[in-house]
This record gives sequence, C-alpha cells and structure tokens, in this order.
Amino acid sequence: SEHFKETYTIPTPPVYGPIGTPNFPQAVVRKPAQGKFADRLYYINNIGGNNNTRNAVWNNPEGGALQWSSDPLNWIVDTKGEIRWFMDSSTIFNVDSIYDGGIMMGLRQNDDGAITWGYGQHYVKYDIMGRRIWNRPLPYGYNDFSHTMDAAQNGHYFLRVASSNLKRSDGRHVRTVRDMIIEVDCDGNVIDEWRLWDILDPYRDTAIKALDQGAVCLNIDPKLAGQTLSASDLQKLDKEGHFGDIVGTGPGRNWAHVNSVDYDPTDDSIIISSRHQCAVIKIGRDKKVKWILGGSRGWKKPWSDALLTPVDAHGNKLQCGDASCEKTDFDWTWTQHTAWRIDSKSTKDEIYVSVFDNGDGRAFDQPPLPDMKYSRAVIYKIDQKKRTVEQVWEYGKERGHDWFSPVTSLVEYMPDKDSVVVYAATAGANYDLKTGGLTSAPNPYLDEFEWGAKEPAVEIQFKNTTGYQAFAFDVAKAFNGKLH
Repeated sequence: SEHFKETYTIPTPPVYGPIGTPNFPQAVVRKPAQGKFADRLYYINNIGGNNNTRNAVWNNPEGGALQWSSDPLNWIVDTKGEIRWFMDSSTIFNVDSIYDGGIMMGLRQNDDGAITWGYGQHYVKYDIMGRRIWNRPLPYGYNDFSHTMDAAQNGHYFLRVASSNLKRSDGRHVRTVRDMIIEVDCDGNVIDEWRLWDILDPYRDTAIKALDQGAVCLNIDPKLAGQTLSASDLQKLDKEGHFGDIVGTGPGRNWAHVNSVDYDPTDDSIIISSRHQCAVIKIGRDKKVKWILGGSRGWKKPWSDALLTPVDAHGNKLQCGDASCEKTDFDWTWTQHTAWRIDSKSTKDEIYVSVFDNGDGRAFDQPPLPDMKYSRAVIYKIDQKKRTVEQVWEYGKERGHDWFSPVTSLVEYMPDKDSVVVYAATAGANYDLKTGGLTSAPNPYLDEFEWGAKEPAVEIQFKNTTGYQAFAFDVAKAFNGKLH
C-alpha cells in the first residue's frame, strides 16, 4: 500500500550521421501542425555523405548500375522538427563493398508495421527496433536493386532490379539498367518477371533527348546542366558500343529508369513510373500494356493505342497536342516519381493515381532559363473502361523554382487522416552555371495536405541535405497496437 515516486535518468549517445558527422539535417517548421496532424511522425529517407560513383565493371557481361553507393541517412522526425529515432546501419552496411553497399531506397512500412527496403544487391525486412526479419541477396540472375520495393496485398514483393546477363539481338551480352521487375513470395522465391525491353519500346528516345544531362536522377553533374542529347549522340553510343548506367536507348543502357512499382490486385497488374519515358504505365500479368499516361509524341503502335485521353471534370475531351494541353491546368508528368494507386479511393474501373511530377523535360523540351522549371504533386483519376484521364488535384506550380525538385521525391495518400504527403526531396539545389559547382545543397520540403486542399496543413523544411523519399510513420502499427 506504500506509494512513492522514482526518477530514472538514462544517458544516451548523441544523434550522429554518416562518416562521423555530429548531427542530422536541421528541420525548420515552416507551417506548424495542428489538430489531427499534431501527432504525426515522418520517416525520412535521405542520401548521406560519401556518395561513391565508381563503376564496377564485370568481366562478362558489361556495364550495370552497381556504382551507386552512399551512406544511409534515415530518421524519424515529429511535427516540431525533433528527431525521435534514427538508423545506425553499421552492422548491415558497408559503403565500400560491392555486395553490402548501395543506396538504401524504397523504404516502406508494411501492414505488419515492419520496414522493407533494398540496397545494392540486398532486399531486407526489419522492425523499427532493429530486429532482423530477413536480409536476402537478390535472386540469382538479377542484380542492382534501386528505387522501389512494393509490398503487395497478396504478401508478395515487387522489386525493381536488372538482368545480370542479357543477350541482345546483336549478340552482345550486357547487364541491363533499371528496366526489370521481379515478383517474389514471402520466402524469397521468384514468382514472375517483367522484362520491360520486351514489353515497351526501348528505342523510344523522345523523352531521353529532352532530359537535362546535369540531373539524370542521382547521376548529378552540374557541368552538364542544361545540356541535352541529340539523335547523333545516341547513335554514337550504339556505334561505339557504350553500355552501363548512361542515358541512351536499348537494353544495357538507362532507357527506362523505372523508379516505382505498384501492384493493382483488382486486375492482377502492375503500375510503373518510367522516368526516362516520362510515362506512367500499367502492365498486366500477360505482359501486355493496358494503358499509358503520358505525352503521345514518339509512341509507335501498338503502344500508341494504349495512350489515355485527357478529359475535364465533366468527361469532355481536352484539346491536347502530342506534348501539352492548352487552355487548361491539365498536364502530363515529366521525369516523374512514385506513381501509386490510391487503393481506398479506387474501384476496379476507376482508379486514382498519385504522382510526383519532377518537371524536367516538360513538354519534351528545356526552357530558355533554368529558373523557369517547376515541380508538381498531382493526382489523376483514370477511367480504365473509357480509357480517359482527369487531373483532380495539383500543387507546386505556384511555388515556382524554389520548390522545383529535379530528381527523387514522393506523393502518397495516407488513409488514416485522408491526407496526402508530399516530399519535394531535392528542392533548393543551386549551381554556378559557369563553373558547374554546387553553391547550395538541396533544402527539401515535406508537406502534408488535407484531401483536396490547396495549401498544406503541415510544412517542414530540411536544410542542406539530399532527400530521396519520406512517409508518415505509424508507431502503433510498428508495435502491433500494443501501446499504453
């Protein structure tokens, strides 16, 4: 019956970052969270220091994308900008190792609360306390994971990988680059594969010739800012036999650059984002293209038959050319990321898809001035029977170049609060166009919106850090609801 009070003090080490840096990026709360958003926790997946871009060339075949490797920078932040958790990856990661390095990407919280992601030649699952559920090498014959790992509703996982050894039609053996999807079951067995060079047109160069060569995803080279490739440049790559993680056409080069995969259980299909085709594409289990959301220029038959028709809110067809639509807010996505089906708002026939429109190569062109570029968070409604697409929400155009995020980034619907999380993950990077030097690192913006809102309910900016993705973290789910 005795009552007493005790105070416990627990000494903890300081929060630390990669290669001994003392702190994680500073979080600046630009718009404080209120109401239902006040208790939010956000998992931030950024790219740390020691970014290695060495090229690992194998004896046979050539090329591949294995040269990406960077120290991880993963932490959870609350709406006041305070760090609540961070990852110490030292026991499972080595930035200088071919097999234990890479860039940690595609981190998602599964329905069981655990986190799945991949890096280099691994794909893994751990809980938030660091308990290993599994850490697997990529299945034999596949290599170079990056960008996306989707936990499907059927318990399987869809991984964006590449082929370890493809014999091209010219007889050349190559490692392909970011153009293959595999489906694995919960035990790691390969169930199916999507060989995109057989499904799409790997020689469509319309979008590739419009890309800013200074920011081809993570291969950022400021000295090439504003430069584009010509048809003769692409022909030279073929003639001289250059392969590997380079922008070009044909298997063995970065022609597709798939950065997201999402499974649609209603028709057993996948939805992919192909950055270097500036297209969101749905592909069935039969490996046939169901529809393509993107500008029509450069698509030959049979792919041109799969292009969606833009319509307004009343279903009226919009007047669009092969690259843009006039006198309307509708636009396609350009070098986009995270094309994800919004499950709770979609039906079998009508689906909502959220996309981050990075905005490089908009309308298959580069603008006269670099600061004319902008990015958008956008949500589309697709009528799969009528084969139409309506733009139902967008944000970012009004923010202009300050919010422009040339690479990476995310848009995701959160059903728990009927909201949309947006991470403009490389906004704010500035370059000296004369010297090619970086004058300031990116300063990403994390925003969360009420469904349909024109302005964010929450905004946090992170200073001097290269972002990849971020998502709302559910701590109750992480502990199976056993919180007191």
